[in-house]
Parts: sequence; structure tokens; C-alpha cells
Amino acid sequence: MTCSREEAGERAGVESAYLDRLLDLGILTPADPVGFSGGDIRRVMLAKSLEEAAIPLDKVAEALRKGTISLGFLDAAAYERFAALADETFQQVSDRTGIPLDLLTTLRESIGLAPPSPDDRMRQDELLVVPFLEVQMAAGFRHTATEHLLRVHGDSTRRMTEAEGAWWQSEVIEPAIAAGKGADDIADAELADRISPLAQQAMLAVYHAQQARAWTANIIDGFEVMLANAGIHSRLERPPAICFLDITGYTRLTEERGDEAAAELAATLSRLVQRGAVQHGGKPIKWLGDGVMFYFRDPGPGVRAAIEMVDGLARAGLPPAHVGLHAGPVLYQQGDYFGQTVNLSARIADYARPGEVLVSQAVADASKETGIAFDDIGPVDLKGVADTIHLLRAHLN
Repeated sequence: MTCSREEAGERAGVESAYLDRLLDLGILTPADPVGFSGGDIRRVMLAKSLEEAAIPLDKVAEALRKGTISLGFLDAAAYERFAALADETFQQVSDRTGIPLDLLTTLRESIGLAPPSPDDRMRQDELLVVPFLEVQMAAGFRHTATEHLLRVHGDSTRRMTEAEGAWWQSEVIEPAIAAGKGADDIADAELADRISPLAQQAMLAVYHAQQARAWTANIIDGFEVMLANAGIHSRLERPPAICFLDITGYTRLTEERGDEAAAELAATLSRLVQRGAVQHGGKPIKWLGDGVMFYFRDPGPGVRAAIEMVDGLARAGLPPAHVGLHAGPVLYQQGDYFGQTVNLSARIADYARPGEVLVSQAVADASKETGIAFDDIGPVDLKGVADTIHLLRAHLN
């Protein structure tokens, strides 16, 4: 499907003179003399990006003539995700939908692009997010909560796509260059078309599985609160402990040191925490980015394990860890633990400083381990927790 010259310029966000320049250079060679394809529009957008990156377009044209590079791969269906500009500006969409302008501009920022002005046109992919924002506004969601979700989506997908880009570079582009293949073979548009929908399918499958886990946690937490409000309490005489151990700056460190160093650090961390937990009757439940969640059937050994793990990580040259433990009833489902005890443990870990093991009063009261002392911190306010929580700092005597 083709569009007119004027429409192509509008969708690519360039003036007619810029199209003339690309045509004269031979960077743009539309198959239809009176129409421009989606691939043509993507070639215009890429040419503009190359020029903004200080790559002269006459050099690009020369490389195209010599067959050093090719832009033919942009006709592949996989590259349709290179979104063109839409007809509406940010201000117009805000006026039409009632979505605050600063929330719409946050959408572009979350993708990692420069903040737009109100009169900048939105991209077509950005418009697809607008109905999601409209529903939240209509339902009365807090502006700050919606903005936070946008930024988390942006940051998480950025990390995913950067890893995907490095994967494609190492597995497709570099081997093709090393083998002396031509420009079209290096791009491998056929493979891109085959693998892109499968990658998207895989990502959505994992995302849906994560949603099911998070939604289950919400359901269980809600039921637990309602049961507690109804006076239905746990009868556990010695409740288990949940422990969260987070590594300060672990993600940044692994990014700085590269893939091989990151894998080595991850292996060292895995060995230390696995050994430390099992020796004291605990077990790692799941890895959470920069840290680990543990279950201990007895709080006392859990505290000792936490102290030893913090010390062991420091001796291994890893960044400092900070730990939080809370004891109470937990709910188990499909290999995971849920409930208020889990949530509170995570909040205590967030509050702890690097090198600290902080515990709730419930953990301290249930700990009968010799050689462990607790320094009183007192009641503190934790993010997302309604009541103040009495905390203590654990250490070896």
C-alpha cells in the first residue's frame, strides 16, 4: 500500500525538500513513481536518524551505490514497528481525550526520547497507548500511579530491547560480517520476519504468566486482609520467616562489567545464597532482579543465615547487601509465597541500609539462636504500610 509524496513527508516528519534530496542522492528509490511504500517512509526516517548521528548522507549514498550497505531490509514486515508520525499533536490529543498533557508527554519520555513540546505530533505507536490511559482516567486512577506504571513499562521494555539488540548483533550481524556476506545477507530480513512474531509471542506469554502471578498475589492478599478483618487468624505457634536480600547497585555493576563478568557474579551470588540458606533450614524462592526472596521455617536460623550471607557477599567482593525479615503466616501457591508477611519483609529490606539486617519484633521474639543480638531501632514508617513497624538491627555477638 502506497501513499502520496505529501503524505510520505507528513508521516516521516520531513519537508518536501528533504525528500527531493534523498531522491537526488539515490537513497530513496520508490518502486512506484507516484507513490511511496511503508518501507520508503522508514528509509526516510532512518536517513534522518543517520544524519542526526553525524553520518553524512552523501557517504550513505556512496555506500549504497557500492553495495557496502543496503536499506532494502526496511521493506520486511518486521520493521513495520518503526512507527511513523500521527496526524494529531500532543496538545490536540490532550484536548480530545481529557488526558493531562504532562501525562502524554511522560509517555514519550518513558520510551527514552526527548520530552516533546505540546505542538509536536504524536507517533502512531504512542497513539495506541492513549486508550489505556483514557480508561484509567475515567476509572479515577491517580495520576501519579499511571505515570509510575508508564515509566516502569518504558524502563523494563528498554532493558529487554537492548538485550535483544545485543543478541541480534552477536548472533546474526557479527557472524555475517565475519563470513564476508553482502549487505542484504547481513540484514537477514527473512530471518527477522520469521523470528519477530515468535519473539513477540514469547514476550507476551512470559508477560501473561507474570500477570497471573501478580494478580494471584493481589487476590490472596485481599482475601487475607478480609479474613483478618473478620477475626479469622492464623493458629501457628511458630510462624515461618520470609527474608528479602537485595544487592545494592548489582544491576549497574553487571552492566558495567559486561556479560561474562555479570555471569560470574551471578554464579558467585547463587552459590553463596543457596549454601547460606540451606545450611540454616531455608530455601531460595525466587530471584528478583537485584536480590533474592527466602523462606525459613524457623526465624532464628533465618536471621543467622542473613547475617552470614551479608558477610559472605562482602568477602566475595560483591556489592553490599541489605536484608529484611518478618515472621508470620504465609500463603503458598504454585511454588511461591504470598501474603502480608511477604509484603512487609520486602518493605523492611527496602528500609535497610547497605550491610544491615533488619528484622521485625516478631522475628526477634521468635529467635532463640545464641550468639545473635538485636539493637532496637524503634517504630518506623515503611512505604506502603499503614501502621508503624517496630524494627531491630540483628548482628552477631
